Amino acid sequence: MAIQTEPIGSIPRPASLIRAVAASQAGQLSGEVLEEENKKAVRDTIARLEQTGSPVITDGEQTKPSFATYPLAGLKNLAPDGVVIPFADGHTRQLPRLTASPFRYGVHASVYLKAARAHSQRPIKQAVISASAMSLLYPSQEIPGYSREAFIADLIAEAAEDIRGALDAGAANVQIDFTEARLSLKLDPSGGLLRSFIALNNRVLERFTSEEQRKIGVHVCPGGDHDSTHSADVDYVALIPDLFQLSVGRFYLQMASEPDRKRALGAVKQVLQPHHLVFIGVIDPIRPEIETPAEVQARIMEAAAILPVAQLGTTDDCGFAPFADDLSTAREIAFSKICARVEGTELASRELGI
Repeated sequence: MAIQTEPIGSIPRPASLIRAVAASQAGQLSGEVLEEENKKAVRDTIARLEQTGSPVITDGEQTKPSFATYPLAGLKNLAPDGVVIPFADGHTRQLPRLTASPFRYGVHASVYLKAARAHSQRPIKQAVISASAMSLLYPSQEIPGYSREAFIADLIAEAAEDIRGALDAGAANVQIDFTEARLSLKLDPSGGLLRSFIALNNRVLERFTSEEQRKIGVHVCPGGDHDSTHSADVDYVALIPDLFQLSVGRFYLQMASEPDRKRALGAVKQVLQPHHLVFIGVIDPIRPEIETPAEVQARIMEAAAILPVAQLGTTDDCGFAPFADDLSTAREIAFSKICARVEGTELASRELGI
């Protein structure tokens, strides 16, 4: 397949795993039984992804509590009353708050990659959370004996190790989830917050060589949780110029659900550099209808008329279940949508003669 295609990450968990997690949290299930359910879910997800024909796979984030909070597992210096993220339908998600030094990741993403490798020989993509998202854990009032500057230094080291560990473990590429990028423009329309986020993430990325940076990508979207978004009302075009200042080689851009795709693609064209690969979203995980391969093909052809085909790839707008308790999309529908992406990308490749 000449046009590259990759998933974003999360796949809805099997009902048996969701029940097992709830029972474990209630103290009604042993850790051994939960671990077996985790292994079964990862094994089944990878097998199903391979059946779609996807040339690159993930573990579907089956064993992450969420795409954002996996590094916090087991940490004792957190309180539950951190930053609240509101979604358009009225529901919210809340991050924890750091209460004491030091800040260390409880889990690094390489753990998930190594578990997935046991089930497949195909290239595996590993998603990691951005340093900018983790920076939101630090409270507005300084922690005694642990300044924000000291926290940021620790955070940069941990975020870099998260990426480094995944690359060292054999990840085909590493995707930084940066969903707060678009949201930041809602909180601060001046763009100051966005630029501070980008500067922080670049402090992490500067620890990698230019060759390594080509294997690192960033994913942005307006959020996707319980079929709702947190920042779809923010102008995408206002985000793109600053986004492409990130020192990465790959960009995974929500596009299928964008109301004016041609305008957004035109903005990408203005900032695209020769070393960039742009994976456009051709599948909308929030939309209940399953896209047809022909619909995917048409979206790719639309993008190919604006962006260089050699720098074009396809993906999904967002993960299908970024939070473990999100049941809004059926597991079967997610795999059907991925099949449509893979088949539609192949159709477009043939039409383009590549």
